[in-house]
Amino acid sequence: MTEKNSELDQATLRLTVSTCASMYIFIVACLPSSNFATYAPILWYMAFFISVAVPLRMLIKRRPGHFFWRRIFAMFHDYAGISFALCVGGEGALPVYAALLWVTLGNGMRFGSQYLAWATMIALSMLVVVFWINPFWHSQPYMFLMLMVTTIVVPAYAHILLKRTRIASEEAIAANQEKSRFLAQASHDLRQPIHSIGLFTACLRDARLGREELRLVDNIDRSLHTVSQLFRSILDIYTLDNGQLEPQSEPVNLNALLQDVIKQNQEAARWAGVELRLRPCQHWVNVNPGLLSTMVQNLISNALKYAAGQPVLVGVRRHGKGLSIVIYDKGRGIAAEHLPEVFKEFYRVRHARDKDVEGLGLGLSIVRRIGELIDLQVRLDSRVDHGTCATIHGLQAIAPGQEIVRQAPVQSRLQGLRVCLVEDDASVLMATSALLEKWGCEVEGHSDGLNVITECDIIIADYDLGTQISGAECIAAIRERRGWDVPAMIMTGHEMARIRALVADQDISVLAKPVRPPELRAVLLEQVKAMEDARLAV
Repeated sequence: MTEKNSELDQATLRLTVSTCASMYIFIVACLPSSNFATYAPILWYMAFFISVAVPLRMLIKRRPGHFFWRRIFAMFHDYAGISFALCVGGEGALPVYAALLWVTLGNGMRFGSQYLAWATMIALSMLVVVFWINPFWHSQPYMFLMLMVTTIVVPAYAHILLKRTRIASEEAIAANQEKSRFLAQASHDLRQPIHSIGLFTACLRDARLGREELRLVDNIDRSLHTVSQLFRSILDIYTLDNGQLEPQSEPVNLNALLQDVIKQNQEAARWAGVELRLRPCQHWVNVNPGLLSTMVQNLISNALKYAAGQPVLVGVRRHGKGLSIVIYDKGRGIAAEHLPEVFKEFYRVRHARDKDVEGLGLGLSIVRRIGELIDLQVRLDSRVDHGTCATIHGLQAIAPGQEIVRQAPVQSRLQGLRVCLVEDDASVLMATSALLEKWGCEVEGHSDGLNVITECDIIIADYDLGTQISGAECIAAIRERRGWDVPAMIMTGHEMARIRALVADQDISVLAKPVRPPELRAVLLEQVKAMEDARLAV
């Protein structure tokens, strides 16, 4: 974001005020009771004033920054013009004093208390000069005293307000930094147990359990999914509030993206008794895939919550010259009076017997705000007892890109895969090891990333391994010791964009905790496929 140029704003204000003052003096000079010759010197001076103010503004625009003497020169220039008008114009120029006060406060509000003090001193000095030069002000000592007092009192009060505002701003910044540190730590610490519980339940699901035990595992997984959704919504709002997202667009196969989102929601759809269907398409668009997936994910989650037991259809259709993603459901619908409000944070449409619907009312707010970030529009059309249609507008079709062919996850392909797992959290280490061994992998577990010696086929590491080494550094050390770039991935509870940027040049896959087992297995299979292709190439 470009920093606001306060000095340029002040230069623009200078031109505006001088133009208005010139017009006022011209009108006063043209009145029948006035002598135009008296005001002609003021008009000439104002023309000179503007002829200096214009190039000064051009200089400030060309060379922005904090130049103390340039600001002081601009103040003297302002007050010299005002003083000249007050000296020559006498009583008729009295309203020009408002410009003096305006300039004084403008410098203080834009540049701070130091410049407010300078402006006040220069203004008082100029008023004293005006008093001694013009006989009219000798005859009006009390009026002159009032102007002097006003010139002191108003900036003094402005200084008090500036000081209070500065203190409040510093406190707000400190509080925001504390909140950021807390949420960053909470994000990491909360992701760890959610991540490990998900892996443990995946291990249990693959074990030989009875029907009742499988039902209990299913309930655990369902509850964990709900917690993960709530947790992700809170973190999404925090990230958007901090302005940390800088979306990068790339060619995206819409059908593949929607298929991935549908797969991620199949279990939740089964729990809700929803038939989740996707109408295939062949369109490609240029968009940030992660943010678009989040938008679609939140809209589908809403449909699953409020259209339980009913079918939900996801598809793409043409909308004018662009494309739209639509999510249809046959749920209870939303009354017309609620539609303008549903995109507000924490707003939820309440129905009878609605207490079992999970959520914080953040999903649609996140969808709207992400849409604004990537220039997409979101619309809801709904009728009570007939259902809702959520539409994401604004996608532009592009020429198809090169498709990445992915093989179906086959567990036998992981049989015998030697995995070096580096994780400092004991529960996560145990859960991940157990799951990988269920898939047939041979796992070497390390709770410390220092001096890891391994002959593995692939490295899986947490990014945060303590104060001495990071996951990326651990991977780099293993690769250096082995003499080749061992395939590697990082699982992290930290901000994904930052971690991806840190390892961008190291050819390391990055997964965000909590990682769902199908996602972990898919990345492992891609790594195995890449290793097999490399061997065939040799």
